[in-house]
Amino acid sequence: MLAGLSSVVAPEEITAVVNTGDDSVFHGLHVSPDLDTVTYTLAGAISTTSGWGLEGETWSAMQELRALSQDRLGWFNLGDRDLGTHLFRTSRLSEGATLSQVAAEVAARWSVKVRIVPMSDDPVRTKVVVADGADGEVEVDFQDYFVRRRHQVPVRRVELRGAETAKAAPGVLEAIASCDMIVICPSNPVVSIGPVLGVGGIGEAVAARRSSTVAVSPIVDGHALKGPADRMLKELGHEASVVGVARMWSRYCATLVIDEADAGRAGEVEAEGMNAVICPTVMSDATKAADLARIVVSIGRPRPAAQASARPAAQASASPSRPAAADRP
Repeated sequence: MLAGLSSVVAPEEITAVVNTGDDSVFHGLHVSPDLDTVTYTLAGAISTTSGWGLEGETWSAMQELRALSQDRLGWFNLGDRDLGTHLFRTSRLSEGATLSQVAAEVAARWSVKVRIVPMSDDPVRTKVVVADGADGEVEVDFQDYFVRRRHQVPVRRVELRGAETAKAAPGVLEAIASCDMIVICPSNPVVSIGPVLGVGGIGEAVAARRSSTVAVSPIVDGHALKGPADRMLKELGHEASVVGVARMWSRYCATLVIDEADAGRAGEVEAEGMNAVICPTVMSDATKAADLARIVVSIGRPRPAAQASARPAAQASASPSRPAAADRP
């Protein structure tokens, strides 16, 4: 979604506020998976096969680590070139730099013009309580749940440690208050978007701009296109559907963009207090991502008074090129 937006809007005009709840220390290095994935994606360097890490990566360091540790330490893969990013980040943080400063420096190395900022410079960590054994449960780091356990264990609870004291990173609240529109990208509502909205007054700031905020549903026809969002929503007591997403996000945004596969549920979305905009949302290639981005951006632009009363769902279903939805800070 962000790559699509940056292809139709001047990248310098976009601020991406990125989840850091997934951050962790691996092999003594500070790893920021979401910050790096966003940066590599916008740089056109992301691995197209895995969806993370760098294209054309080699794995010599990890192979040696597995040999030395007898496979105990190799479950979280870091490619040889990717290691350079984590070595740099860890070194700069030890020198006193903030995570925001390091994110900007890494983005500059890749010539990324979108302003990429972490949600907070303070440590915030997503903890997942999962089923363990017949009746037990255990708390693990998010990456342990997602990578080591391959998100194949039932989730009991998700907790955000440090959120109660963390401050929004410098410039985040100002960007939200002054931007033309806010887009909540189609990602896991619990562990990707939830942490961003849950720290440093960010959620309150977005809610204050509700009329200018558009979300793209990460659930299409009851399923997540990538990752465990649908299963996680069900396990935590939410409905894994566009209606369930609307219930979670209605406080923050006035418009929810839903796929044509969910057109029949537009009325239920609107019953939750959101405008439903129907258009193709599956971004299977760069062209489709750009098409969706154009719709999202046009939704966020002021329309003449004569058009303002038209129902977004009717407009979008009649012509996908007309206004449809929006994205995130």
